[in-house]
Amino acid sequence: MHSQGWRNHSSVTEFILLGFSRNPRTNWILFFLFLFLYSFTVLGNGLIVTLIRVDARLHTPMYFFLSILSVLDLSYATTTVPQMLVHLVSKNKTISYVGCVVQMYIFLTLGITETWIFAAMAYDRYIAICYPLHYGVKMSQKLCVLLVVSSALCGLTCALVYTVFAMNLPYCGPNEINHFFCEIPAVLKLACADTSLNDQVDFILGFLLLLIPLSLILASYIHIFMAILRIRSTQGRIKAFSTCASHITVVTMFCIPCMIMYMRPGSEASPEDDKKLALFYNVISAFLNPIIYSLRNKDVKKAFLKLIRMSEDIQ
Repeated sequence: MHSQGWRNHSSVTEFILLGFSRNPRTNWILFFLFLFLYSFTVLGNGLIVTLIRVDARLHTPMYFFLSILSVLDLSYATTTVPQMLVHLVSKNKTISYVGCVVQMYIFLTLGITETWIFAAMAYDRYIAICYPLHYGVKMSQKLCVLLVVSSALCGLTCALVYTVFAMNLPYCGPNEINHFFCEIPAVLKLACADTSLNDQVDFILGFLLLLIPLSLILASYIHIFMAILRIRSTQGRIKAFSTCASHITVVTMFCIPCMIMYMRPGSEASPEDDKKLALFYNVISAFLNPIIYSLRNKDVKKAFLKLIRMSEDIQ
């Protein structure tokens, strides 16, 4: 059975995504709420990428990683939210088997890449605060590109392992996924076979792809805080800490729900809890990232004002 192709041993040709509610009124309220969140996510992250490209003062490693993070957040939300919006107001809530596989793979690729980008951003802050005089040499453009490419390759490879293990199981019905997109823990509940091996694979990959980057982030911040404590001036300490506070907030919002979702056995998962967790790292995190980074950041504010002045001059 397992040696056959994905489609050969799966009699299910499409899945039905149950979403949040069967109540049309509730779904319309959710539609406008998520439309607002998604629109702001697109505008906010798009604006950050634009500002970083047009303002030469933001051509530094820290903002290079921030622009990559914004592209990932934008792509991440786009993988699931537009389809969710359609399903909220449509009677047809189906997704094809192939569509489900593709959505699962892209979502995982972007999510795994993002965890390693967080680690790269922590390393960047570590070098900036602990070795300020060597920052330009140590955080070269070549190293920044290498960190992003290796993060993406890790995402592409590990997402493939996750997806192949999940979709290599037989799916013979029922075909109703109690979720708003094709996320592995929700899809595995429909498999007509024992999923204990998948639980083990998910736990091992979750350990490698979440705990290792988080350990690197933690190690970086221990060194950063030790360096901050050695700064004599209070103003200097506040400035050094404020550059890290945004990153710590974003990492916590994204990684903690991911750990709960992917590192526990499938039998312990409640569909309603899973939807809330997924909303947090899929929609809320991508929505809040531009706010967190721009509100705390004078350089981004200056770049925004400069862009407004440029557009006024053109007019």
